[in-house]
Amino acid sequence: MKSNLSAPHFHNEEAAFAFVEARVWPEGPTCPHCGGVERIGKMQGKSTRAGLYKCYQCRKPFTVRMGTIFESSHVPLHIWLQAMFLIAGSKKGISSNQLHRTLGVTLKTAWFMSHRIRESMREGNLAPFGQGGGAVEVDETYIGRRKGAGNPKGGHAHKMAVLALVDRDTGKCRMFNVENGSGALIQPIVLDNLAREARLMTDEATMYRSIGRQFAEHSAVNHQRKEYARGDVTTNTVEGAFSIFKRGMRGVYQHCGEHHLHRYLAEFEFRYSNREALGCNDADRTDAMVRGIVGKRLTYQTTGARA
Repeated sequence: MKSNLSAPHFHNEEAAFAFVEARVWPEGPTCPHCGGVERIGKMQGKSTRAGLYKCYQCRKPFTVRMGTIFESSHVPLHIWLQAMFLIAGSKKGISSNQLHRTLGVTLKTAWFMSHRIRESMREGNLAPFGQGGGAVEVDETYIGRRKGAGNPKGGHAHKMAVLALVDRDTGKCRMFNVENGSGALIQPIVLDNLAREARLMTDEATMYRSIGRQFAEHSAVNHQRKEYARGDVTTNTVEGAFSIFKRGMRGVYQHCGEHHLHRYLAEFEFRYSNREALGCNDADRTDAMVRGIVGKRLTYQTTGARA
C-alpha cells in the first residue's frame, strides 16, 4: 500500500513542474510576459533549470512559477506541493511549526509559505447564494482579541468579528472579517452575496429583521429561548462551520492578528466548501489549490508581517 505522499511530484522537481503545468496550462504553456501561446519552446541542456521555457515572440524565458504564489521562492516546487497537500488534508489547519519540522524549512519560511498557500485558496466566486429560492444560513461570531482593545468590559467589542454565509443547496461557505457585528456593516455583505429569491435563515438578532425584508423569505430561530430548530429553520449548519474554524484557530494556530485574519478565513472557507461530504478528497483540494495560484503573488512585505 502506497502513501499519498509517495507520488513522484512530491519528490522529483521535474515531476512537480509537470504536475503544476498540467493544471495551470491545460492547453499548453502561456508566456506570462506577453501572453503568447504559439512560439514557445522548452529549454534543454544539463545546466538548464527545471521547467524553463522561452517565448520566441518576446524572446524572454519563463517558468510556470512566474505570476504565481511560487514566484521568487527558493523553496523547491516539490516541497511546495507537499506543503499544499498537508494543508489541504488538515481539517483544522496545520501550524507553521509543524510545517517547519515536517518539511525541513525554517520557521519563517514555513510561515510565509502557509500564507502564500492561503492566497491560492481564495476562490473569488461571486455567484449569489440561494438562487432558485434555496435556504442560506447567516450568522456572526467573535474570536480572539483586537490589538489595543484594552481590558474587556463584557460584550464583544474587544474581539474580532466574523460573518459567515452557508448555502444549504450547494454546501458552500463564505466568511468575512467585519469591523463589528452591526447591521450597517453586515447588511451590504448579505445583499451582495445572496439572490433576492433566497430563503434567509438567521438567529433572533434584531438587525436581521430589516435585512430579511429584502429577500423572498426570512425565518429565525430564537436561541435565547433555547430554540435551535423549527422544521427546516435553523442556523446549525453555519454554526458547524464556525465550530471547525474556532477549533482550528484556538487549537492549532492559537493566535492571529486581525491583519492576517482574512487569509485564515479563506483557508477554512476553502476546505469547508471542498469537503469530503461534497465529494472532494485531499488530492482534489490540492488540485484546486494549484489551479488557484495564478495572479496571487504575495511578498513578505505585503503579508503585513510584523515583528
